[in-house]
Amino acid sequence: MKQRTLGDQGLTVSALGLGCMGMSEFYSTPDENRAIKTLQRAIDRGITFFDTADMYGPFTNEKLLGRVLSMHYHKVTIATKFGIVRNEQGEYQGINGRPSYVEKACNASLQRLGVDTIDLYYLHRVDPEVPIEETVGAMGRLVEAGKVRFLGLSEAAPNTIRRAHEEHPLTALQTEYSLWSRFPEAEILPTCRDLGIGFVPYSPLGRGFLTGRFESPEDLPENDWRRRNPRFQGENFQENLDLVAEVKRLAANKNVAPAQLALAWVLHQGGEIVPIPGTMDPDHLDENIGALDVSLSEDELDRIDEIAPKGAAAGDRYPDMSSVNR
Repeated sequence: MKQRTLGDQGLTVSALGLGCMGMSEFYSTPDENRAIKTLQRAIDRGITFFDTADMYGPFTNEKLLGRVLSMHYHKVTIATKFGIVRNEQGEYQGINGRPSYVEKACNASLQRLGVDTIDLYYLHRVDPEVPIEETVGAMGRLVEAGKVRFLGLSEAAPNTIRRAHEEHPLTALQTEYSLWSRFPEAEILPTCRDLGIGFVPYSPLGRGFLTGRFESPEDLPENDWRRRNPRFQGENFQENLDLVAEVKRLAANKNVAPAQLALAWVLHQGGEIVPIPGTMDPDHLDENIGALDVSLSEDELDRIDEIAPKGAAAGDRYPDMSSVNR
């Protein structure tokens, strides 16, 4: 498995990670046996970078990774996140970045994961009521205490990233980035490069849309969160199908799967970028890993720019955009 380095603090991981959210919630009904098989396949194929969060499940995704990865802790990197608060019933309680909450959340994640140290600890969303310096300062004290190795932010704005990095060096910034979410190219990616912060794109396959597997919203299970996502609804869905049709045509000409083309494009955007596509299917995992062997020429990259320019996707990324890019 090829390796990439996130940030200037020396965190090296597999060039492709695995997003584990969908194994416990949001995308259809969880299937733990299938999830375990996918995690084991990832380890066998050399993936060392696994992404979770305390709110996935809630809490059950960290427990799942703790059970499956416990025998492999010496060779894997686990990233988890805090800040989006949910209770045991799954009800949202808001965003919490208060210093008093930081250590409490970390201790709970350590227990669920069954580790003494979290490799990469993200603030999941920026708390608008708390100066970022206070939250990151508390996170930095976790590093000093040996509970965390590296720090990161998720869905943060450029100025917030800079202020946080001054308080304590950040290793990674996680946000959505794909052929239909290219907004980070304007300011977020340049900011990360300027500061020596690695970039971790989540949903690099457009929440599965860019795989070409969906023809209508009815292809999604009734309990699938994507049915509430603006890009999967009504006219937006149909417009986005046109974009995917072009991706499928280009992939077919290259004799690769649409998912491989879309992932290869993300990987070609910079050596400091480590995407974390999620899947619960071992075969889809193998397909995603195959993207590491897909080379794109300058002409092909130019053609992709033509068919999927910035702002090409129809609809917002979330039903409520108020908590992202603060």
